[in-house]
Amino acid sequence: MTTRFYLSVFLLLAFPALAQAWWNEEWSFRKQITVDGAAAQLGGGLSEVPVLLRLHTGNFGYFQDMKADGADLRFVAGDDKTPLKYHIERFDPINEMALVWVKLPTLIAGAKENIWMYYGNPAVADAQDGAGSYDTAQALVYHFTEQGAPRDVTAYGNQPARSAVLPEPAALIGVGARFDGNAVIEIAASPSLQYLPGKAWSFSTWLKLEAPQQKASLLRMGDDLSLSLDGLVPTVQYGGSELAGPALSVGEWHHLALSLSQDGTRIYIDGVEAAAAAPLAGGLDAPITIGLGLTGLLDELQIASSARGADWFKLAVYTQSAQGDAVAYGGDEQNQSGGNSYFSVILKNVTIDGWVVIAILAVMAVVSVLVMFGKAWVITRVRRDNQAFLDDFRKLGADDEDKLDAAESEEERELAASPFLMALATKHDHYQSSPLYRIYHVGVQEIRNRQGRTVSAQAAALSGAAINAIRASLDASLVRETQKLNNQMVLLTIAISGGPFLGLLGTVVGVMITFAAIAASGDVNINAIAPGIAAALVATVAGLAVAIPALFGYNYLGSRIRDISADMRVFVDEYLGRIAEHHGQ
Repeated sequence: MTTRFYLSVFLLLAFPALAQAWWNEEWSFRKQITVDGAAAQLGGGLSEVPVLLRLHTGNFGYFQDMKADGADLRFVAGDDKTPLKYHIERFDPINEMALVWVKLPTLIAGAKENIWMYYGNPAVADAQDGAGSYDTAQALVYHFTEQGAPRDVTAYGNQPARSAVLPEPAALIGVGARFDGNAVIEIAASPSLQYLPGKAWSFSTWLKLEAPQQKASLLRMGDDLSLSLDGLVPTVQYGGSELAGPALSVGEWHHLALSLSQDGTRIYIDGVEAAAAAPLAGGLDAPITIGLGLTGLLDELQIASSARGADWFKLAVYTQSAQGDAVAYGGDEQNQSGGNSYFSVILKNVTIDGWVVIAILAVMAVVSVLVMFGKAWVITRVRRDNQAFLDDFRKLGADDEDKLDAAESEEERELAASPFLMALATKHDHYQSSPLYRIYHVGVQEIRNRQGRTVSAQAAALSGAAINAIRASLDASLVRETQKLNNQMVLLTIAISGGPFLGLLGTVVGVMITFAAIAASGDVNINAIAPGIAAALVATVAGLAVAIPALFGYNYLGSRIRDISADMRVFVDEYLGRIAEHHGQ
């Protein structure tokens, strides 16, 4: 009954869960990712919208199973059949961080859109499609890089005519651009960037101000349109009109957007319409200047030949910002006999420091097991030889009480120093593992040393002082035998007390690293935290796995050793009684 129960529990925990059909059997792993339209507070549906995916140790632990450049990444729609366009902004397997943009065909308000991320195919070629990751209305996208001028990801190729901005590694989304008041980005006029009467146009970026601005121009398009910052207030000047939004805060990232259409001119701040006015009369077809006089940071600069609405900007806010929770990361599945074990997912997320602690605990576990089995073997041999010796000892008469004593060989004296080696010895014809015999042997030697070996000397009685001296020798022998039996038991106490603390240390460090990775990537949700926390707790489980068996073994072995020690004390008293009776005055 008990065996069946534990076997059932083991199978439920360890047997892989059945998974649904695999998009392509050549890929070893996949991960389900969910974009939640309700969490993004969408009021309507969106189509062909790019979504940022942040991968890090908090939500993804399989960087070591991917190609070094992430070329084996593939994204498939929720039907597990339709490939999705995507491109990688950043892939850093060493620091285990990645930023990937995926184009969703549709996203409905209040609904969730599931996609599958496949990876783990070393033989496949790169399939990124930056231009295909956006709709045809997307005219310009700058992600910014650590080296050189920003590059337009879209198919229109609107590269900067001049760029003097400095890279900012710690921006909101990977690398951003730092403006020091003198640096600007100049973009030449092009058909894809112009605003035509009766059409629409929009501009958006992430902005972090480091101080109130002095008439800084965030965006300037010829002399007819500018988006400037007066102090902390974003203001649009267009066609002789002016539109001002609410003040921004210093030191925080804000999503700032401008939309032009025949329905009006609108400013959006953090996905919310902040100001609106009459539409711009006429068209715009002029070079664009970004960041004239600006002091602060920009990230993810975009221009589109359509009026992106509030839902578009809300989705950007709730999927790209550190506070966004519209993207949820599910567990990783392995293409192995149709399923995946949760334990493999957890172990894949264990960090290096966690493995170090687990390795130390593994050594402690091996040592504990060796000590427990070794002591159990020794105690078994000791009890057997003790019983055999006592049976023979109690048959002795007064004239032959030294009959059981035998001279020890050099090999036996060497083995006597180690109860374990003595127990393993094949020769057990003379109570070799019995501590009672060794106490008896000391007593016989003490009597012989005091009485001599002549008949007249043996007939002489021992004085009270001599018997007390023999008692002291027997007690000393008893202490030494007890020490031998307790030898290495301290290793079990170290495992009992130190194992849980080492496991706790690994867990605390693992949790710290998980939260640090989440802070660095800016992805905060329960699905990002759960894998890292679960992996960190593996160290605590390992510590308890070391301590619990050691605790049971220590208590059991300790009780057996106490029984043997009690038998030795009783034997010493019994033997001294015989000596006093037969040899005393």
